[in-house]
Amino acid sequence: MIKYIGSKRRIVPVLGELLDLAGADSALDLFTGTTRVAQEFKRRGAHVTAVDTARYSEVFARCHIETDASDVDKDDLREALQYLSVLPGRHGYFTETFCVRSRYFQPFNGERVDAIRDALETEFKSSPLYPTLLTSLIYAADRVDSTTGVQMAYVKQWAPRSFNRLELRIPELYAGAGRAVRGNACDLIRSLPKVDLAYLDPPYNQHRYFTNYHIWETLVAWDAPEHYGIACKRIDSRDPVTKSVFNATREMPDALRQVVASVQAEVMVLSYNNESWVTLEELVEMCSVRGHVGVLAFDSKRYVGAQIGIYNPSGEKVGQVSHLQNVEYVLVSGPKDLVAAITAPYEGSRTPSRQASLF
Repeated sequence: MIKYIGSKRRIVPVLGELLDLAGADSALDLFTGTTRVAQEFKRRGAHVTAVDTARYSEVFARCHIETDASDVDKDDLREALQYLSVLPGRHGYFTETFCVRSRYFQPFNGERVDAIRDALETEFKSSPLYPTLLTSLIYAADRVDSTTGVQMAYVKQWAPRSFNRLELRIPELYAGAGRAVRGNACDLIRSLPKVDLAYLDPPYNQHRYFTNYHIWETLVAWDAPEHYGIACKRIDSRDPVTKSVFNATREMPDALRQVVASVQAEVMVLSYNNESWVTLEELVEMCSVRGHVGVLAFDSKRYVGAQIGIYNPSGEKVGQVSHLQNVEYVLVSGPKDLVAAITAPYEGSRTPSRQASLF
């Protein structure tokens, strides 16, 4: 799994429990990102539809959600990974852009990425193994990068992990069918099939995933785009079509309200945190159109950038850390009796990391 801002790693087990408590056989993960939550739902036996606008998210969803592990020839997969692993490196666009003009990866690993990605495009594009092999490559590159987790900048000195040799591994695969969909949630929401449980984890501030993870976008598109700035961001980062309404402070609340009201599911689960543009009271009001609303709250560590962002590019301290913790809210909405049953295991808890209330 790649390093990802806004990752729900700490509350994934809770979300999986909510799926089980709801008795859900089908699920929608509408802003799937890394597919971490979608994978948990599939692991627990649900048929999952994973949706996102990002190219890399679609690849992850095709690997983890759409691929049925029982249909994969493991020997063929190992053989393909072994073949790709021994290819000689090649100094191509990836190396020049992300290892020379910028310093996200060490050149010896960048050259291997170039060689492997070229081989995937020319030799495996029509293979059912393609999304799994490409996912393996992205994960391998993420393990040897020299960033704090986002690709808006790279660290001043090479990160210790960047000296490691890029290693291809078999990604986690699960039995059963699923569906990967790439597109805008606002455009797709009314056309997606009805499910037992829908999970929404929309962006909640101005930081754009398209630019935060522009290298993965390029690695999937493999289109050698023109780039700009020290971060070597794709030129289409400036194109309005790559910007999300959920990153616009004025438009986001109405867009979220529309999606919440339109999602076709018996139970809807929405996660957000207390640093978002929408207050908890506003979220409860939005979700109440679907029925009863239960609210769970979890303490969470802030992104590591909160600790290092107080330094300027020269390494000089220019600010103070405000806080290192935030609160992750999980709102459950739907029929009153069902919401009460789903949230009941969390009621009465007084620990700071797990609390529940019902509206």
